[in-house]
Amino acid sequence: MSGQPTASTTRATVYGYPRQGARRELKRAVEGYWQGRVSAEALRATAAGLRRENWRQLAQAGIDEVPTGDFSLYDHVLDTSVMVGAIPGRYRAAVAADALDGYFAMARGAQDLAPLEMTKWFDTNYHYLVPELAADTVFTADPTRQVAELREAIEQGHRARPVLLGPISYLLLAKPVLDASPLFEPINLINRLLPVYGQILAALRAAGAEWVQLDEPALVQDQPEAILGTAARAYRDLGRLTDRPSILVASYFDRLGAALPVLAKAPIEGLALDFTGPAAANLDALAAVGGLPGKRLVAGVVDGRNIWINDLAKSLATLGTLLGLADRVDVAASCSLLHVPLDAAAERDLDPQVTRWLAFARQKSTEISTLARGMNQGPDTIRAELAANRAALSSRAGSALTRDVAVRARVEAVTEADARRSQPYPERSVAQRAKLGLPLLPTTTIGSFPQTAELRTARADLRAGRIDAAGYEERVAAEIREVIAFQEAAGLDVLVHGEAERNDMVQYFAEQLNGYLATQHGWVQSYGTRYVRPGILAGDVSRPAPMTVRWTSYAQSLTAKPVKGMLTGPVTMLAWSFVRDDQPAADTARQVALALRDEVADLEAAGVAVIQVDEPALRETLPLRAAARPAYLDWATEAFRLATSGVRPDTQIHTHMCYAEFGDIIEAIDAIDADVISLEAARSRMEIARQLAGVGYPREVGPGVYDIHSPRVPGADEVTSMLRTGLEAIPAARLWANPDCGLKTRGWSEVRASVENIVSAARTVREDLAEVVS
Repeated sequence: MSGQPTASTTRATVYGYPRQGARRELKRAVEGYWQGRVSAEALRATAAGLRRENWRQLAQAGIDEVPTGDFSLYDHVLDTSVMVGAIPGRYRAAVAADALDGYFAMARGAQDLAPLEMTKWFDTNYHYLVPELAADTVFTADPTRQVAELREAIEQGHRARPVLLGPISYLLLAKPVLDASPLFEPINLINRLLPVYGQILAALRAAGAEWVQLDEPALVQDQPEAILGTAARAYRDLGRLTDRPSILVASYFDRLGAALPVLAKAPIEGLALDFTGPAAANLDALAAVGGLPGKRLVAGVVDGRNIWINDLAKSLATLGTLLGLADRVDVAASCSLLHVPLDAAAERDLDPQVTRWLAFARQKSTEISTLARGMNQGPDTIRAELAANRAALSSRAGSALTRDVAVRARVEAVTEADARRSQPYPERSVAQRAKLGLPLLPTTTIGSFPQTAELRTARADLRAGRIDAAGYEERVAAEIREVIAFQEAAGLDVLVHGEAERNDMVQYFAEQLNGYLATQHGWVQSYGTRYVRPGILAGDVSRPAPMTVRWTSYAQSLTAKPVKGMLTGPVTMLAWSFVRDDQPAADTARQVALALRDEVADLEAAGVAVIQVDEPALRETLPLRAAARPAYLDWATEAFRLATSGVRPDTQIHTHMCYAEFGDIIEAIDAIDADVISLEAARSRMEIARQLAGVGYPREVGPGVYDIHSPRVPGADEVTSMLRTGLEAIPAARLWANPDCGLKTRGWSEVRASVENIVSAARTVREDLAEVVS
């Protein structure tokens, strides 16, 4: 082994860095490859250039030890499956024929191949590809990519540390294959997986690795004794290997809890712990177990998930305390910087006063190196940085942007009745059916339709001043007319206006609400090549004017069928924004909910009979520790009801959720009291329909029958089969037919065929039901 901890200077390091590049070069290269415009060699060259630039930026900021292996063309969990040879049988031929195309087939699917299931990475908005494992899965080591990237970094003069997903978390994130025995759990494969990790560690040592980081974020969750015992055995066995680098086990997103003493006792050389937010409890817990004598501690004192500047003085105090608990203390962000944008200095449209409060990945790297310098050379050597930091923190705390007396008074006046519909669901449903006159298995879509090249061009022309607002609005109106005409011709029952005017389901509203700030370049990866620009929730929230009424009303004027009003719910507005850290999230959620309540009221007054308030982040934001969940679910469900409960009984409230483990929030799904809920179900094989039926869910449900994150178009027969599976759990009177999610990311050719197949399948099943009745 090498890299043993010694009494040495404090190092500055990070666990990962944004992958996309300053101008989202990775997105363009990958999508160009899919479209045949970029060769595999050119794609790999772009990726290598971005890795090289990331390491250069980190070194320039003062980071002493850069990560390798964190870069991915699509997803790091999928990369781990490739690394350990866990390729599901249906993809093996594709991978054997062309490794790169096979890799993307697992991520996106192909016409004859369903993609891997996708879900949220813990409580973030990052999506990972769920490994599929079976009792007969055979693992094989393939560290080719990890070794190559390590060598790249070393050749470029960097001290580098490979970062891999650890074996416990990998297996806990996996799911059994569809036909697996109910007794099989992926964690049962640990003894088969560990020798493969041993081979990978040996290969990395041979390539020059002093340290390898194994990420175990699953251990910050409430794990049973059996899992903790498995973790203890796994790291005992890995620790006893002789042909390996030093091992640093990293956890993040919460406190380590009962897993801390397990890892502290393991024969490994270091631990990386989060010391931000609720994970600050790791400090006392570490002292309680006697610290980490003989080990390296990497202290995540800079928040890697939010964009506010660090309190440097507070972090220095924490680091000073930690010095007495380990042989060596290094400084890091709390988690990978993948979850924040690249560079706040690029935001030239923001008030410079506000920019002082912000730290994106590049600024956080500088904060980390500043703290390391303060630890090594003393606080006096960073006196200027500390003074500037204090001034910026004081500026934010005293800014008029952060407080609105009227908003706070309105929140204080909220009563329990404000968050309750005037009639229970059984009575509302009768009124809604009479008003809407929908058939069995009503068909609809989730909200967005493809953003055409003409629309994107018009948007770019508006920004550049080549067209005026009137010209842009005519393009939007034309898109809406086309979307309505298509839906009517296809035979959908409840229509949408297609959201042609919207850039993103959170950003669009953030740009119109007081209290939010919008960035121009603040891109963050959500999944694959999908990047979003989260809003920055900087102050008290209010709605100065209607946001959606104009275009929804216009769409409704084009058809006699109901057109849904489309809003983003309060929890998702928080979860997919960088939320303020100077007040409880529950208070912020109520402010957003009241702003949305005004919008819902205006839509209803304009004659909109169906209003969808999306909450895809309700599960995502669920605390990782069970003890914190009841309080979160109380305020989260109250916020949804506060936004939606002011309508008449015959106004139908929909909500939508996607790509999450819904079983953890079944009771909350009931508690939000929506009349209709649509959920992702295509990749998870209608699992949610069975879960809802298992708890006696009483309202209407649209389990998705078309996976919109894949280019694959399901045939009418396949959709018919999925609807019949849904009917095994949900009665026909309460079942809807719809895609998994919005159609914005798909092309029109895929959308036309898929929507027409959904309508055809719904008609077939209705006919089947009519025959049964007759």
